[in-house]
Amino acid sequence: MSRLQERLTHLWAHEKASAALRVSIAFGAAMALCWHQQQLAAVPAIFLGIIASALAETDDNWLGRTKAVLLSLLCFAAAAAAVTLLFPYPLAFIACLAVATFGLTLLGALGERYASIAQGTVALAIYAAIGVDQAGPGDTVAAWRGALELLAGAAWYGLLSIVWTVLFANRPVRERMARLFAELGRYLQIKAALFEPVRHGDLHARRLALSEQNAKVVAALEATKNAIISRFGRSGRPGVQSGLYFRLYYMAQEFHERASSSHYPYEALIEAFFHSDVLYRGRRLLDLQGRACRALGEAIHLRRPFRYGERTRQAMVDLRESLDYLHAHGDAHDAGRRARLLGSLESLVGNLQAIDRRLSEDTLSDAPLDGMDLRLRDSSPHTLREMATRIGQQLSPTSVLFRHGLRMALALTAGYAVMQATDAENGFWILLTIAFVCRPSYGATRLRLVQRVAGTLVGLLATWALMQLFTGVEVQLLLALLAAVVFFVSRTDRYVLATAAITLMALLCFNLIGDGFVLIWPRLLDTVIGCAIAAAASFLVLPDWRGRQLHLVMARVLDASARYLAEVLGQYRSGMRDDLPYRVARRDMYNADAALSVALSNRLREPGRYRGDLDAAFRFLALSNTLLGYLSALGAHRGALDPDASAPLHAAGETLQRALADIAGALSRRQPLPAVDTDAESALAGQLEQADDSASGIDPRQRLVGNQLALLLRLLPELRAATDALAAPAGMDAAAAATG
Repeated sequence: MSRLQERLTHLWAHEKASAALRVSIAFGAAMALCWHQQQLAAVPAIFLGIIASALAETDDNWLGRTKAVLLSLLCFAAAAAAVTLLFPYPLAFIACLAVATFGLTLLGALGERYASIAQGTVALAIYAAIGVDQAGPGDTVAAWRGALELLAGAAWYGLLSIVWTVLFANRPVRERMARLFAELGRYLQIKAALFEPVRHGDLHARRLALSEQNAKVVAALEATKNAIISRFGRSGRPGVQSGLYFRLYYMAQEFHERASSSHYPYEALIEAFFHSDVLYRGRRLLDLQGRACRALGEAIHLRRPFRYGERTRQAMVDLRESLDYLHAHGDAHDAGRRARLLGSLESLVGNLQAIDRRLSEDTLSDAPLDGMDLRLRDSSPHTLREMATRIGQQLSPTSVLFRHGLRMALALTAGYAVMQATDAENGFWILLTIAFVCRPSYGATRLRLVQRVAGTLVGLLATWALMQLFTGVEVQLLLALLAAVVFFVSRTDRYVLATAAITLMALLCFNLIGDGFVLIWPRLLDTVIGCAIAAAASFLVLPDWRGRQLHLVMARVLDASARYLAEVLGQYRSGMRDDLPYRVARRDMYNADAALSVALSNRLREPGRYRGDLDAAFRFLALSNTLLGYLSALGAHRGALDPDASAPLHAAGETLQRALADIAGALSRRQPLPAVDTDAESALAGQLEQADDSASGIDPRQRLVGNQLALLLRLLPELRAATDALAAPAGMDAAAAATG
């Protein structure tokens, strides 16, 4: 019995278990009611209404969810009524659909909630058109009944989601927190591979893998922050229950900063300590701490105590002893450089000790949060003026949402024209395919359309086989219910499976009111036509080529790095404060670096002639990751320094800030870099290194700051060379580069 309970506990704790159970209840109750009332013909419309409402669902507290449901239902009612009234007038219908799609897309500027409502509204409008088309011309009673059934399904799921939010208020926060520590654990384990003492190892590939994982950690941090804000607000006054989540979130931020730190080039450390076991022990400890973070995530998910492993504690002791041995048995040859190397290892060990100490504490207890600045930055607009300003900023061809909205509107218009010209039966599936396949970027659209076609083929084959095997209505209804649940649990990460499931559900439902077999070929043909139109729109209508925008993403990385450096240096003057301005600057830097990694991933899916110089772009990514590592090390060890002794350090820091800002400005404008006295920067780096080598009894923190600033100064020539390599070709039209 205990084993069964254990399995059920793990099953319920699964991230998608809550959504699966919720949609199962929604679809099952609707199907049972229709069966009891002998109104099986209403099942397709009610199911589609549930789907539209679920697409509009976002994480929120019960009050926010109630407001979102009411707004969704208002938009759904307006869309269903407009479609039903305008359907007999093709020009008015498609004009209204195109304008509404464009306007709803711009609502995405207000945040995820409004973007989801917009997506659900467009989907419901097309569902309503499918219902009117099925009812036939002139049958207004059936058309309005279908619209009401859609709204009934949407209202039923909205009510269920509100009740669910009340019953399981904090579950989404717990799930996102668990995912955050799982991603952090993977990051630490990938970082551990960089310390493997193997000569001629493929450090470049490991750095790219680390960069990709860093983007996942940044996304998990953002999702967790949004979940905390939606539940507990942004004022930083948590209650007893929410205090645990605030502490875990800030602990995750600290771990990320420490894990991102780089205190010396990895190649130099491997070469210098190749014959020592210190790097191996550091690698082992990082790997064990990564596993501990993943175990902490599982403990949060299952709501169980977390126990820090004894092996990890012993690994920390072994690393400390190995480093002490190096200090005691070092030779006098090149003592200055050896001191810098050992100082870098000391800083690394200090970071790992800090992580070890935090994991050793009673992590899941309700310890007090006195003295901590717990405010969170909430970037969502909260007044009508702020909302109007956000939307107004999107009314420009340079806006991604403007481009995407216009692209969607024109693609739907083209799809409707093809449907009318060919008199396609069930042709609104063309519009439905366009709505779900067309993405803001060409690369994402291309990936989605391939997945859509593949999933549709699988779904049609499964439908044909299952309708042959199971001819009874009862079994087909159960299969449709199962397919609907599979669609919702897989639509975010397994789109091929989700498409196959929704195809199966749609044809089984339509088989209740007709012959589902005759819809197989039209479904496939309409999907192919819709994908072709979406691909053409992404390629031809204001294409958002990443190559033309990449210089702006890179400039934001350097600009955010300069602002973060200013915050860090300020705390070396006044003392360590983990306050909101510092956390905002740190988060902006990590977000900018993650955005660069994502932009390069999207660029790989674009046509060859629009990719530009990918080698130069990835070299810049590697340099930006190195820059982030050096800056993170400064942030992880920040604290007040002696004002007199640290004056040269602050002067070097200001030189770095100006240099990073100048490079960022040149990148954003795609202009040549201004003339720079690189010899002076190199001399300054040499002075910092010489000061560290010659000074005896120097403050370890002061030595670390001097070493990190010297590393950053040495990195500037490489950043400038990468910037020159990415400069716009001669004669390139600047306006085209800006607007893409």
